[in-house]
Amino acid sequence: MLKSIAFSVVLGAAAATGAQAQSLGDLVDRAAAEHAKMRTAKVQFTQVITNPLTGNRINARGQVLRKAPDLLAITFTDPAGDKIISDGRSVWVYLPSTSPGQVIKMTPGGSDAERLDPASQLLRSPRSRFNIADGGTASVGGRSTRIVLLTPKGRESFSRAKVWIDTRNSLVRRFEVTEPSGLVRNVTLTSIQANVAVPASAFRFTPPRGVRVIDQGQLGRQ
Repeated sequence: MLKSIAFSVVLGAAAATGAQAQSLGDLVDRAAAEHAKMRTAKVQFTQVITNPLTGNRINARGQVLRKAPDLLAITFTDPAGDKIISDGRSVWVYLPSTSPGQVIKMTPGGSDAERLDPASQLLRSPRSRFNIADGGTASVGGRSTRIVLLTPKGRESFSRAKVWIDTRNSLVRRFEVTEPSGLVRNVTLTSIQANVAVPASAFRFTPPRGVRVIDQGQLGRQ
């Protein structure tokens, strides 16, 4: 009798775990679907980059404008003047706060734009690319979220990630990626506007006069 009860408890626990995993997978699928429906987006964010080796923390904030499939404009208000622009052909990285007097040009734009937009990277075919685990629940900006832990099955630009998904509308409210070097990037999305008008001019970049352009495409062909 005791063995039967114990066996029933084990089966019940296994069924509950399976249901929880299924529910978690469904939430990730819904988050990916919501992100895919965003043909355009306007997002305000705060970012903290932590180097565990040195203990240094770099704080930043700004705005992201995105237009599918490969237009992206990240404009920082802190540090003011820094920006990263993907115009669909090239990615321009202009960071006068740390690298004054130069701008880096990368091609092609599509894949680089995705790497610069971790939210898109995390939500592209997540079930096939990541092992998914439950990280619990938390409140982000007054919104109830479920934390999803992602571990890459194959080669990715990060070793692990955490994603805070809104339990009401399945939007990503926060994400944290850990790079192979140990660097941790934590981004909170403080405002999300989906499928709004975004100006085409936001995705154009003209290097300021006197700034040196480092074309990585040309360097790679030398």
